[in-house]
Amino acid sequence: MKKILIIQTAFIGDVVLATPVAEKLHQSIPGASIDFLLRKGCESLFENHPFFNNILIWDKGKNKYKNLFNILRQIRQSKYDIIINLHRFGTSGIITAFSKASRTIGFNKNPFSLFFSKRVKHIIGKKNNLIHEIDRNLLLISEYGDNSRTMPRIYPSDKDYKKTEDIRKKEYICISPASIWFTKQYPKEKWIELIKGISGSTQICFIGSGSDKELCSEIINESDNKNSINFAGELNLLETAALMKNAKMNFVNDSAPMHIASAMNAPVTAIFCSTIPAFGFWPLSFNSHIIETEKKLDCRPCGLHGLMNCPENHFECAYTISTDKILRTII
Repeated sequence: MKKILIIQTAFIGDVVLATPVAEKLHQSIPGASIDFLLRKGCESLFENHPFFNNILIWDKGKNKYKNLFNILRQIRQSKYDIIINLHRFGTSGIITAFSKASRTIGFNKNPFSLFFSKRVKHIIGKKNNLIHEIDRNLLLISEYGDNSRTMPRIYPSDKDYKKTEDIRKKEYICISPASIWFTKQYPKEKWIELIKGISGSTQICFIGSGSDKELCSEIINESDNKNSINFAGELNLLETAALMKNAKMNFVNDSAPMHIASAMNAPVTAIFCSTIPAFGFWPLSFNSHIIETEKKLDCRPCGLHGLMNCPENHFECAYTISTDKILRTII
């Protein structure tokens, strides 16, 4: 029986987009024991997962490097046959390079990739040559199984669905208005404008983490929508995924909820402000829509990731997005 470890210690969205690698390995190497190393805070995504053997958790928030070497010690003791590292930064490269695994695979952008058994070129797509993050990740394991595309997937339990059972009997939409990065977040006043255009009989469920609760409350209060429920901080990740699954539409930024929607094949409208889909992070649901400004802006995109403020101090990539265009995706 082969022992395999997948490493992705970035944020929730990145972890969701790592799941096709696990799905493909499960299909192509029957009986393999698959473990997953991720950062603390992402582990609840994989409660009761049907084929992960162990979830290894690296706490980066406290005693980061002490915990790094504790994790490395644990990995060396496990004697993995294969380690696939989807993370492109040095700390995960240290783990991979010194893991004592028989075979180590990762992207060439990792500073320690020189010590990997297999290095794969990491390519950021362009408008005329698009490549999604899941396809980049699957290139790492091209030698295992066929070349078919495997989609991201997470597995809420019956208990996760039951938490919002009453809501899911009605017609509702979900809105995830927040992002860690200012330039990825559709502005509060634009969300309010959007909500005022939604039928008064439609239930609106606001979702997000506990830190998003205040923003959601402000949008609800200032829009004066009586059919809104603030679930931010009230649902865990799998309960949120279960709620998104049956929504008429999920309105999200270019952020983790978009990828959760993809993993549930839930309807989704993704609003891109400073970032662009060509980076490889567009939604994958069958019913998915991408909304971005129609104005030509020389400053967009202003970076591969979001920023804490608009470098040009106008944030036109967000303010010039039409809420009417967003609303049309509900019909």
